[in-house]
Amino acid sequence: MKKQTISFELSVFESLEELNEQDQKLMLKAMDARKDAYAPYSNFMVGAAVLLENDKVVIGNNQENASYPSGLCAERVAVFQAGAKYPGVAIKSIAITAMSRTHLVEKAAAPCGNCRQAISEYEYKQKSPIELLLMGETGEIIKCHSLTDILPLGFNNSYL
Repeated sequence: MKKQTISFELSVFESLEELNEQDQKLMLKAMDARKDAYAPYSNFMVGAAVLLENDKVVIGNNQENASYPSGLCAERVAVFQAGAKYPGVAIKSIAITAMSRTHLVEKAAAPCGNCRQAISEYEYKQKSPIELLLMGETGEIIKCHSLTDILPLGFNNSYL
């Protein structure tokens, strides 16, 4: 038997002002998208903004449904919309921010497993990393270099 360690490095920013201008703008678009989330059941509102290699930004927010599995997370709304509207254009980065109507979200919100898998598909397809900017309503912002940082040993079409 052999043991391996999987690790990654991330950057932690104390505030939006510490981000570079491009990342600040992307996070502000995600915060704006978050306002229009449809979250009448969970009261948990998420916004996402996808920056494409052509410098277009596509937004998404969570869309809940009384039949819970029928809803969709902000990340997948944004990524799928980017893929539909700009097929073949690589995703450079995604800003994600979350808030609750019932309490203050002070920790960065990371994508759920389904969203990680969906983003991973795009990262694998485009053969280049997708940076993630993660933020709660307030507090630190976490920046990951690649989706594979938070989904090591991911599943992709190379197994099929």
